[in-house]
Amino acid sequence: MGDPPVPDIEIEQFRREARAWLEANMEPRPRASHLGSSDSRTPEEIEVSRVLQRKLFDGGWAGITYPAEYGGRGLSAAHERAFREEALGYVLPDFGGAGHVMFGAIGRSLLAHASPAFLGRHMARLLSGEELWCQFYSEPEAGSDLAGIRTSATRDGDRWILRGSKIWSTGADHADYAMCLARTDWNAPKHQGLTWFAVPTNAEGLTIRPIVQINGAAGFCEEFLDDVEVTDDDIIGEVNRGWTVAQTMLVYERGAGNAGAVPVEPRRLAPDLVALASRVGRNADPLARQLLARAHVNDYAQFHLGRRVAARLRSTQTPDPAVASYGKLAAGTLIPIRARIAVEIGGVSALGWHEGDSAGRRPATDYLNGRMGSIAAGTNEMQRNGIGERVLGLPREPSFDSHKPFVEVVRAALNWDGRVG
Repeated sequence: MGDPPVPDIEIEQFRREARAWLEANMEPRPRASHLGSSDSRTPEEIEVSRVLQRKLFDGGWAGITYPAEYGGRGLSAAHERAFREEALGYVLPDFGGAGHVMFGAIGRSLLAHASPAFLGRHMARLLSGEELWCQFYSEPEAGSDLAGIRTSATRDGDRWILRGSKIWSTGADHADYAMCLARTDWNAPKHQGLTWFAVPTNAEGLTIRPIVQINGAAGFCEEFLDDVEVTDDDIIGEVNRGWTVAQTMLVYERGAGNAGAVPVEPRRLAPDLVALASRVGRNADPLARQLLARAHVNDYAQFHLGRRVAARLRSTQTPDPAVASYGKLAAGTLIPIRARIAVEIGGVSALGWHEGDSAGRRPATDYLNGRMGSIAAGTNEMQRNGIGERVLGLPREPSFDSHKPFVEVVRAALNWDGRVG
């Protein structure tokens, strides 16, 4: 259920405590500092972030909304937002996209479905940065149709043997563990017979390869599992009930319900785009000013939609991924528009960059990555389907494989030759 209202006086006291601790323990962020758009991090940057994460954890400021028995504070989303706002001016751990996934989708899914013994072994280590986690989720032949995964887990005595491949795993090259979705029953329909496992990234038989993207970054990886061994202790949730865990993960992966990811309300007029317009001498240009206004309206609408969706999800016992799809669809629609606006304002000045000029290269990298949000974690079309069918109650699209044993679905796909009739 959702958090009960927190008295303002309690939040203000919490803010004062956070402010005092941050001033005494964390370095102020340089005024000219810009966070890069890339999700990739060097090993040296990861190690610095591990140290900072441990400092937050030891001070009681990591996992603010996580249960106290697993290393958190057990406080509300309002407390988490207050800390994030106070910490904006300080250098914090930055694991790139891997951090958002680890402290959001992965951590929350583990809390919801892992056993107490499992959580006792791993959760405090996750919150402290001692264990970095990633997802082994999508596959070359199973992206938006996630239930179509073919990585297998076969029981062998008291072990499970994993075989298959995964792709688009954020930060896997720096991770210590992965949440891996595998098929444990090929005779069940595709949404059944799935199980999640915790896989050490140094396991024998596991190969991890970074993927270099169009912008030169390597924030994603592909993985190959060749007879990787895990045990029953590594199971997350129940055997053959992995789709339930996946649904929880999708809620948080789509950016809803994660208290730590709540942004600051965009009260100022698109500051980064205003700075860009000034840099290229277009801050008085009527066309540029219209584009700035459009970006600000979109930022404001997206922020409040996200707040409303998050509140709706926190108010239900079992959050619905289809409701979270509203926030994901908004991001997938508006992020490319915002990236295009930056290029239209900056012109040729927004299409190139110099090494070390993180502010100057942001418009170009954002434009190159603009379509990523409309594809990653489920395409815009998948979000619209979920909203239409599960929220609005529209007729479901025909499905010809969801009730067949998955082994028959794969056999039919392999034998299909494209002929009709």
